[in-house]
Amino acid sequence: MPEFVCRLGAPNGSVVEQRRVGASMDALRRELEAEGFHIFSLSAARSRFRLPFFSRSERVSGQDFMLFNTQLKTLLHAGMPLAQSLDLLKDQQTSPHFRALLEKVHQQLTTGIALSDAFLALGDIFPRLYANSLRAGERTGELEQVIGRYVEYQRLVEAVRRKIVGALTYPAVLIVLAAGLVVILMTYVIPSFSGFYVQFETELPLPTRVVIGSADFLSNNLILIVAGLIVSWYVFRVWRTSPKGRLTTDRWKLKLPLVGRLTHLFALSQFSRSMSILLGGGTPMVPALETSSTSVSNVYISELFLGCVHEVQEGRPLSDALHDTGYLPDMALAMIRVGESTGALPEMLTHTSDFFDESIEYTLGQIVTLIEPMILVVMGLIVAGLLLAVYYPLLTIVSRIA
Repeated sequence: MPEFVCRLGAPNGSVVEQRRVGASMDALRRELEAEGFHIFSLSAARSRFRLPFFSRSERVSGQDFMLFNTQLKTLLHAGMPLAQSLDLLKDQQTSPHFRALLEKVHQQLTTGIALSDAFLALGDIFPRLYANSLRAGERTGELEQVIGRYVEYQRLVEAVRRKIVGALTYPAVLIVLAAGLVVILMTYVIPSFSGFYVQFETELPLPTRVVIGSADFLSNNLILIVAGLIVSWYVFRVWRTSPKGRLTTDRWKLKLPLVGRLTHLFALSQFSRSMSILLGGGTPMVPALETSSTSVSNVYISELFLGCVHEVQEGRPLSDALHDTGYLPDMALAMIRVGESTGALPEMLTHTSDFFDESIEYTLGQIVTLIEPMILVVMGLIVAGLLLAVYYPLLTIVSRIA
């Protein structure tokens, strides 16, 4: 979603400048006016170019952010004022970047700005879901409970993310090691046979000629090939960070065998759990839907769900609007419909996200079961084929000499 720079008059009479994201400038203007702000100016934020390999990320470590919120909840529960709690916690941060950000938040808090608005003013460094959850807690007077629910949400999402990364790490290591073995064979072992076969002045089989020719080309142009791969990866990373590039690559991810289903389920788990957090904290349906859609890490699915915002604004049930996207299974839609009809939508969305998490575990088990032996078999065939193509003529020559 695009980012905008907003110069606003706060309800308490102060003037603040924030960076906010929104579906469009008009949509963001309506959202700000509904929050009670007077808009002095609203303009698109300039895009900030970053070198993919050398720029420092502006995001805060998920573990640091989780620990901060856990400690903030504890201090509020003990009765310590919010400003004093924030002042104490910012000095305990080991990350200079995170400490500087909390210093900005604390400065705005002491001038009368709400905690949610202070975090929103930092742009997309912190999740928008977090700031909107804080706003819901500020309105209902349940800030401590809202922070606790967000910490639980973050723990569950990080746990699922760690399971996915952990399950895919071993297959990734196998692929890298097998690819490295093939490169060593093609650049050092096989080229040595080229001069050997020339001595016999005999015609080699086609597979042998192809393998030796490819190995010679690879060994003679290794530096150029590596440089080309680095440049190609660099260009891809730059394109990937653009809005169109990220939308396209996220759509490709969904079409990958097994991994695509995993990406799909994780996005749905993020969405349903975010909706549960916001609705349970008292956020109205439309802002909750918009924020939950933007919290989905897959941009393609995020855009699909954002398209439901207008339909829900017009009074259409959430389940029907989500059904039209074609990306929610019937079981999840049925659970959401039950929640809408019984008035227990936050609870049903929590059950829905649990359903997706269980599906993720099952899919991870399938991936680990299928992909590891598949990698071993495929790479074994490749290595065996290379060695057979090279050594078969040698065995034939030896048999003729004998």
